[in-house]
Amino acid sequence: MAQNITPGRSGRLTLPTPPTGLPVGSFDTYEAAQRAVDYLSDEKFPVEGVTIVGSDLQLVERVTGRLTYGRSAAAGAASGAWFGALVGLLLGVFASHQDSTFALLLSGILYGAVFGAVFGLISFAATGGRRDFTSATQVVAKRYDVLCDSRTAEEARQHLARLSLRS
Repeated sequence: MAQNITPGRSGRLTLPTPPTGLPVGSFDTYEAAQRAVDYLSDEKFPVEGVTIVGSDLQLVERVTGRLTYGRSAAAGAASGAWFGALVGLLLGVFASHQDSTFALLLSGILYGAVFGAVFGLISFAATGGRRDFTSATQVVAKRYDVLCDSRTAEEARQHLARLSLRS
């Protein structure tokens, strides 16, 4: 599994580190954990030492519809039109006559849409009926823990206890 390696403030590469701190609350949704941290912030709690950690990660793919030749062509035409608009606009900027800018833009959109639709159809046909649906994928956690540094954990627990009484 690949790890993210990012440059630190000093320009050196820093490796990811596991979260530290004591658990001060556990929540079923990210929104609830976020609301808890927001409440701590509203109570003037020093939130710089707070971390939200998602545990038991799952990859969730929600099916949004059936993929057909028509939808493949439409999606290809839409992305091709955007690309064609960009090409037409760039050509229009460097065109010798101002009158031709609009014509080049329109031509780029039309040609892009046609080629995009053709490539959309070809790519759909190439799948041979495998994965003929559209979906949205996201990673979600079963539980979200709010961690806090040990010096202020008890105070955070007291604040969150008051929040749970209000709910």
